[in-house]
Amino acid sequence: MRLQEVSQVVELLFDDIGSFPLPEGVDREWMKAAFAGGSDKQKLTGIITDAFQKKVDAGVQVPTYPQYQDMNKQFLDIINGSAQEPFLVKKDSAKIAELDFLKVWAQDYKEFEGEKPAIRVCVTGPLELYLQLFGGTVYTDILDTLAKSVDCFIKNAISVSHFDVKTVSIDEPSIGINPNVMFEDNDLIKALTIATSSTKGKDMDTEIHLHSPLHYKLICEVPTIGVIGIESAANPSYIDLVDAQDLVDSDTYLRTGIARTDIFGLTASLNEKYDTNVWKDTTHLHEVVTALETPRVIADRLLHVYARFGERIKYVGPDCGLGAWPNQEIACDLLKNTAKGIEEAMGRM
Repeated sequence: MRLQEVSQVVELLFDDIGSFPLPEGVDREWMKAAFAGGSDKQKLTGIITDAFQKKVDAGVQVPTYPQYQDMNKQFLDIINGSAQEPFLVKKDSAKIAELDFLKVWAQDYKEFEGEKPAIRVCVTGPLELYLQLFGGTVYTDILDTLAKSVDCFIKNAISVSHFDVKTVSIDEPSIGINPNVMFEDNDLIKALTIATSSTKGKDMDTEIHLHSPLHYKLICEVPTIGVIGIESAANPSYIDLVDAQDLVDSDTYLRTGIARTDIFGLTASLNEKYDTNVWKDTTHLHEVVTALETPRVIADRLLHVYARFGERIKYVGPDCGLGAWPNQEIACDLLKNTAKGIEEAMGRM
């Protein structure tokens, strides 16, 4: 049974979070200059297109465009550089550059496949942007204004004609982790609702990516967010914090991590096993995907979370992005193992 057929049986979709290793010979300083308007736009387009194609080839059903920019600066630079009033971006300027770079690829895909390619759009959330600017100081009006700006990016992203936007994800890693979050719950619920208001009534999912599910109940109260992302591969105990009945009562679903992406934790175990540094002596580096994050291990994780939440799981994939991974080859192998693990789990259900 193919992965696509399996996902239709239990309504699971394989997505990824976004970041991806740079190709050999390209560094982040070059990427930063290229995104800022460097002369080699063709090369930048090729890098983004090639990485996106690699995700598709690895079996990711709803891939995120490769994120090679700083998650905060990518949006704050545009907001601050084109604000019609403080922290409120001009609507015409609120664009995600990667979607434009992938336009020709998407058009070619549709011509060959007969349908638009699926994509997951990721926008840094209003709280994360706020914390970058103001830390723990509380200005609810500015938080709401940033939320309006986030929604402008989302509105423009979901209106592109060359992609089938399956889900929009708000990235809010600080909720449940950062002690500087001083806003009241109602303030956060309001801001997140504003930030995702353009998705209301659309035939798509709206997700929030968290690094901790400690305050998942708060998210259940956001009427425009229907999927909560949990990094449950590296932290299996995280799912113990979630009550399935809360999800049912609020009609909320989960996006569960079933493949670890904490590459430094994974390689630390190899360093200990072989008494070496696998980042320097790379002989055993590939064991991350041949001995640790194997399809069987990934399948076991999926079966474990599915046994608890069942149909309340809607998306599965790696915990987080793969930008810190040593190269694109090993990152692709993790994605391939994830696809195989999902298929194996479905066959064992």
